[in-house]
Parts: sequence; structure tokens; C-alpha cells
Amino acid sequence: MDDKRNIIMAVLLTGIILFGWPMLMERFFPDMANKNEIVEQANAPANDQATGNLTTPATGTSSEGTNIAAAAPSDKIRPLSTVLRENPRVLIETPRVKGSINLKGGRIDDLTLTDHTVDMSKNSDPVRLFSPSGTQNAYFSRFGWVGEGVAVPDDNTVWSADQSKLTPETPVTLRWSNETGQVYAITLSIDENYLITAEQSVTNRGENAIALRPYGLINRKRDLNNIPPGEASTWTIHSGPMGVFEGAANYDVDYKNLAGEEPSFFSRLFGTSAVAGTNSYDTEVSWLGFTDKYWLGALIPENITQVDAKFRSGGSDIFQAEIAKKSAQIVAPGKVLKTTTRLFAGAKENALLEKYETDFGIKNLDRAIDWGWFYWFEKPLFYLLNWLFKLVGNFGVAIILMTFIVRGIMFPIAQKQFASMAQMRAVQPKMKAIQAKHKDDKQQQQQEIMKLYKDEKVNPLAGCLPIFLQIPIFFALYKVLMLSIEMRHQPFALWIKDLSAPDPLTPVNLFGLLPFDPPTFLAVGILPILMGITMHLQFKLNPAQMDPMQQKIFSFMPWMLVFIMAPFAAGLQLYWTVSNILTIAQQKWLYSRHPQMKEMMAKEAEEKARKAEADKAKA
Repeated sequence: MDDKRNIIMAVLLTGIILFGWPMLMERFFPDMANKNEIVEQANAPANDQATGNLTTPATGTSSEGTNIAAAAPSDKIRPLSTVLRENPRVLIETPRVKGSINLKGGRIDDLTLTDHTVDMSKNSDPVRLFSPSGTQNAYFSRFGWVGEGVAVPDDNTVWSADQSKLTPETPVTLRWSNETGQVYAITLSIDENYLITAEQSVTNRGENAIALRPYGLINRKRDLNNIPPGEASTWTIHSGPMGVFEGAANYDVDYKNLAGEEPSFFSRLFGTSAVAGTNSYDTEVSWLGFTDKYWLGALIPENITQVDAKFRSGGSDIFQAEIAKKSAQIVAPGKVLKTTTRLFAGAKENALLEKYETDFGIKNLDRAIDWGWFYWFEKPLFYLLNWLFKLVGNFGVAIILMTFIVRGIMFPIAQKQFASMAQMRAVQPKMKAIQAKHKDDKQQQQQEIMKLYKDEKVNPLAGCLPIFLQIPIFFALYKVLMLSIEMRHQPFALWIKDLSAPDPLTPVNLFGLLPFDPPTFLAVGILPILMGITMHLQFKLNPAQMDPMQQKIFSFMPWMLVFIMAPFAAGLQLYWTVSNILTIAQQKWLYSRHPQMKEMMAKEAEEKARKAEADKAKA
């Protein structure tokens, strides 16, 4: 009994860690992230706290003192349509992206993803990734140069363009010349997906040599007190600054760290490399930028060993990722300096990220999707799920088919667990006799029980091991279903219109008939309820626990999980419900193979009924 109690407690603690720990971290320690490569701390930038604008700190760790002209967002929030009309623009149009380039400052600050909508409504707007400075959620990129003793283009520079529209077939070149003979040009090209290539060139037609450092930046406004639901960084899904340095993905840096907040105690305990303020990198920089659950804006240098990179903040809600050449490049009279940088701005589609990795040698671009600890296992599950989706055309049906496959693979383990359970139940009478005989001598009791296990060839941990083997599988499935943009806005059937969102129908408001939305903790949908019912039936098929406390725990657990799982994606709820149904079917089949278990359960049920009648008669 003590061994089984330990097993039950281990399972309960594992469930609490799996579901409760992420919620606890999200509620009390939202800046917690995973450990990865080392970040070198640069001197904290001087911030203009009065305006919230970025100032111009030195980029890199050198002592040259060269400054990047930072992109300072406007303080006054104006309508998007108004801001887009204020300056001349070059249109952007591809099969999957629409937007424009602001010729004032040469900013790529207007991008919408035409394949993805904000919500499921008929007239929903496309997802807007980049927005110009002065709007509610300013988010943009630009490329430029830092120079000493030479005029360079800045935020107020108005560029000329050789085309009116940027398309996959028609690149656009922006040009600007200063009064001393330097001609600056940025040739922008875009593919049919989300990759923009910026080729910067400077032609020195002046009389003297000049020194320049090309750079690229992504600037973002993020109100940390008003992050939309589902977009905040959590312990399991990172959202915010990230990059790949020295070949390893780094999820350590958080918006709050950039704003000056020290990493939490738990972050330091787990070895975070983030620091308060500016985080700088001067080693191998593969890419860096800002990631959301489904979207990414990232700078990708062509020569990953010759750039410095950093994340910094210009106050509580302005953040910037930037790369620049490690040292100034000398451009002699009559010579040309060229630099190429790529900008990814779009949806984190796994197949596309992997294609860019292969085509351009971008290391670990797919790690923009926070696969987490079980990356090696989650990717095959994702490939399987995506293949099934393409095969049947319905993501819900694909989840059901994947559940069949996973349960089929796990069946030998479940069978072993059931056999172990049968062996343990068979020796229960002898164990009870030993416990009664040595009730005052716990040491002797344990010795006799261990001898019983040996004589009967029973391994009390054999039934526990399969449970622990299934936990990483479930967690990997959870990550795949939560992170897959391929599941976003995918319908299943009947009332399930979006498998990436919680089940929308709840009996609390009579399935939408009453005109109010219940609180999140009460908004229990139909799928979580079905999940609880099937789990209850599954537990009912198990042999009754010897310990009354264990019986109460198992009878209460399904209904507790109903409320825990209610806020999760309907796709995950669907998987668990179908998995429970398949487990019930497996148990029925296994009982047919082990009739002694069924007979034992029937006897236990009769004894339990007689005891209940006796207790009732005494009362």
C-alpha cells in the first residue's frame, strides 16, 4: 500500500508540475526563460525617460564610440490611415504580403500578412506585423550607416526610389547623396514569402576616404502592461527578444530585462544569461529579432562573424534589436562599400523556416518556434500531424488520427502497465496479511513485503514507469498543438471553428443563449467536460484502490482537470478526449485477456457493497 501510495503521489506531483508550474510561473515570474548561451553585458544605454525614445548608445563592445542613429518613435499616437498618408511611400505587394516602405527614413514600417486574419469573422482584417512610428503598436525595420566626419542618411532623410512598387519581380533601389560626394543606396528585394534582402552600398565620389559602419535595426513599441491575451511570454512559450548566437538559440532575454528589471530569483536559479538593460553579443550572430507566438521579425547578417549585435530599450515600452559591423570600413575615393542583410518578417511556418535554413545557411531559424526541451521528439510529431492534415484536409481529423497512432505505439507500454497492475492486485491479500501481522514493526513489514515481491516476481515500479514515459509524450504533443501556426484558425466540426482557441460553448451561459461571457475559470466548454467524463470512466475501469484516500483522489482528479484544461486550445482538449476513449477501449480488451482481474474487481465491488450496507445498517 505504501508503494502504491508513493506511485499515486508521484503521478499527482507530476501532473501538478506539468500544469500548475507553467501557470505559477506565468502569474508570478513571467520573465522566466530557458537557459542558453552567454550574453555579455554592455554599458547600460542612456535613456530619455521623459519621452520614452531611444537615445544613441554605442553599438558593440568596442571603444570606438560610434553611434547608431536610433529610430525614435513618436510620442503622439495617431490613426494608422493618417500616418500612412504623411510621407511618400513605395508599395509592397507579393502573394503573401502587402504594405509599403516609408521614403522618409527609408523604413519598412507597413506590412500585413494576407494569408492570416486577425480572427475568424467574415470581414476580419489581415494580421498586421509592422506599423509605422506614431501608431498604437509601432514596429518597423530600417538599414543605414554610422559615420564620423561624413554626412549619413538618418530618420529625416527623404530617399528617392527607382520603382513605385516592390514585388518579387521588381526590386526597388533607394538613393540619397550628401554634399561631399557620397552616394548611398539600399536595394530591396523580396521573395514570394517573407524574406526581404537589403543590399547596402556606398559609393565614395568625394576627394577623401571615409569610415562607415553599416547597420540594420528592428524597433518595436510594446506596452508591457497591456499585452494581448495569448501573446505574453510564459515559462513554456517564449515571446519577445531572441536570437541564435554561436549556433544556439537564446531565449533568455525578456522585455522587462531590457527595460531595466533584474532577472527574477528563479531565472537566476536556473542560470539565465540575461542582464538588466542592454544585452550585447559580439561572437557569432546568426540572427536576432522579436518573436511572438506565431510571428517573427528578425535581422539576418550575411557574415555572421563580423557583426556586433544587441537588444536595448528606450524606456518602458520601446525596444530595439540591432546589428552593425564590428569596426568601421574604410572607403577610399572612387571605391564602393557593399553589405547584405536579410530581414524575415512573417509567420513562423516550420517548413518555410527550414527552407530558408537550407537555402541561405541560416542557423537554427526554425528555433524561432520555441519547441523547448523535447525538440528532438516534437519535430517528428509535428511532421506526422502536418502530413495527416495534408492527407485528410481537416486538422481535427488529423489530431484524431495522430492520437490513434500514438496510442497504438504506446499500447505495448500500456499492456505492460496493466499486467503489472494485475500482478500487484493478485498479491494484495498477502500484502494485507503481512501489514496486519507486522503493524507495529514497519521495518520488518517492509522486509517481508520486499521478500513477497521477490518470491512472486512482482516489480512494484513496473506500473509506474509507463506513466512517466507518457508524460514527455503528452508534453511534446501539448507544445506541438500550442505552437503550430498550421492549426491556427483551423476548424474541426460543428461548433469547433478554431482548434487553436478554447472550446467556445459552455453550459454556464447555456451555450451562448444567455447574453454574457462567464469568467475564464468558469468558461468550461463541451470538450473539457467530455474529457472529464471519459477520464472518470477510465478510472472506474481501473481496480479500486485499497486506500480510501487514493480512491477519493482518483474520483476527484477528472473534474479538477476539467477546469485546468478549459483555457487550453480545443485541439489539445480533442486529443486528450480521444486518447481517453481509446484507453477505455484498450482496458476493455485487456480485461478480456485477463479474466482474473475482472473477477477480482467483481469480488472487490461485492465486498465494498456489503461493507456499505453494513455501515448503513449500523447507522
